[in-house]
Amino acid sequence: MLFQLLRGSLSLESALVQILAILFVVFLILPIHEFAHAGAAYLLGDKAIKYRGRLTFNPLAHVDPLGALCLLLFGFGWARPVPIDPRNFKNPKVGMALSALAGPLSNLACGFLAGVSLVGIINFKPEILSSEFGYYFVIFLLNFLAINVSLAVFNLIPFPPLDGSKILYAFLPDKAVNFMYKLERYSFILIYAAIFLFSRSGILDLFNDFFMKLCLLYNPACLWLFGLG
Repeated sequence: MLFQLLRGSLSLESALVQILAILFVVFLILPIHEFAHAGAAYLLGDKAIKYRGRLTFNPLAHVDPLGALCLLLFGFGWARPVPIDPRNFKNPKVGMALSALAGPLSNLACGFLAGVSLVGIINFKPEILSSEFGYYFVIFLLNFLAINVSLAVFNLIPFPPLDGSKILYAFLPDKAVNFMYKLERYSFILIYAAIFLFSRSGILDLFNDFFMKLCLLYNPACLWLFGLG
């Protein structure tokens, strides 16, 4: 977003709407994402997580300042990871996979709510777009949808320490899992490598478009209006 603003391809009004959507994600959606991890782990047997201060919607318990800044400037970011002890699960691999999956699913659920709202507005209350407030509200919902989908897809990349790697561990032998855990010390390098590889290949865009269309219920009017047709 920062580079779009500097190039002049993004108006100040649109930038402010995007910033509002991102702040909403930082202080509401990221806490929901992390709470989903913590809640799933708690339900699956890691009862001690309640005493680690993460079984809460309080954003101060979850927000990582650097991750929030990257989300604001570059469109991707992260929150403080929830410390989960797999030894408390009956099946550690499955427990970790389900706990990890809960985070991206919470993003997709929020994106789906935004998508359904957009479909309702475009198809049943299109006159809202004629007002300045209605126009920017729709832009806000669209940014909110796109950011949630992007966070879900990004976190499902199977590179440590992203959620996708924990899901992948459920299907790997123990030796491979131990090796992957050792790679987590190089997490920042792996994340940048994942972004480079998957963005250059177009795979991220492919999945982003798929989930965007899914959240918009493949509604023709919305797909055409938002350039997803």
